[in-house]
Amino acid sequence: MLCGCTDEIPMVNLGIDDVYYIARMQKLALNPALTGESYEWYVDGELVSRRKDYIFLASEEGDYRLELKIIDPETPYDFAFDIHVLHEEIEYSPYITKVYEYRPAPGQFVNEMPRFEEGDTYESILQKVEESISGTNDIMITLGGYGGYVTFGFDHTVINVPGEKDFRIWGNCFYELLQPEKKGGSSEPGIVMVSYDTNCNGLPDDEWYELAGSEYNKPETRHSYTITYSRPDPDREIVADEDNSLEDIHYIVWIDNTGRKGYMPKNIFHSQDYYPKWIKEDELSFSGTLLADNAEDISGNGSYFVLYSYPWGYVDNHPNEFADLNSFDIGWAVDSDGKPVDLPGIDFVRVYTGLNQYCGWIGETSTELSRAQDLHIALPTLPNP
Repeated sequence: MLCGCTDEIPMVNLGIDDVYYIARMQKLALNPALTGESYEWYVDGELVSRRKDYIFLASEEGDYRLELKIIDPETPYDFAFDIHVLHEEIEYSPYITKVYEYRPAPGQFVNEMPRFEEGDTYESILQKVEESISGTNDIMITLGGYGGYVTFGFDHTVINVPGEKDFRIWGNCFYELLQPEKKGGSSEPGIVMVSYDTNCNGLPDDEWYELAGSEYNKPETRHSYTITYSRPDPDREIVADEDNSLEDIHYIVWIDNTGRKGYMPKNIFHSQDYYPKWIKEDELSFSGTLLADNAEDISGNGSYFVLYSYPWGYVDNHPNEFADLNSFDIGWAVDSDGKPVDLPGIDFVRVYTGLNQYCGWIGETSTELSRAQDLHIALPTLPNP
């Protein structure tokens, strides 16, 4: 029987056993009961940690020799033990298997992607999102305007392989036909956050790290940005802008922490509610990194906007056929101060819309996605016809 960091297997908290058997890409939490002044963990003779507790994680099958040294003048301790890493009993999926959170900001595709039906609750909407983007279902979901997000994971830990992209995410970006060499069209960049399940409880409640894309250190990028949307006031004055196909220009009010106030209009193409109908709160707030606007009105009259792609590091930023530009390296992770962090792998991914931008009849900039893949898991082999 394999053991590891799962709900069914208790963590090692009463000492260290002589031998462990775990599956590859599964964590084994080692929590020795003995204490001392300092600690050293070695894997096959290499020092890997100086913390009291250690999480063992291996991407490759094989036999590993671990050693724990507790350095203490009164009760020194030195113990070596073996971990046998085996192939998983059930083959891992390279695709999303679980959606943990879905909290879109208001937007013209909200309540449609996925569709809200009377009686739906947060739990039923979450199930619809999971059914949409799990495996190869490839049904697009929207994250709405700035800050709206989804959190998902796989049935294993995605390993951080140095020098390689680790996972890929599909969106619905395309390049426009007039000037495709400029890589502009419908780019609606989503920022990626990642988290490692340090407490081994299977929930996305550990620290989050942003994957620093091409715009992270640009002076026009704003960090620690916060926006709050309000549910539409039923007593508001309805003002239309027929020239830009807008039927209600004061539809949803937003304010941010820079002192700005604005509106998300309702256009004539999407008549459903833009505010998530399953959410009871009358205000929705989101915080994160705000990217600089990427849209240009090349018509000059609001009839033709082009949204230009950033170089790399964002979801729904380049067409899906450009696999490398839609793939992500865990090594890009930075902490809240912008300092690089070294993560052995990640268990949770969060994507949120990175722009607060409105483009006439095209509407708000909203990240969409439909699938994600661990690039280190082999794709299933199709049976011969």
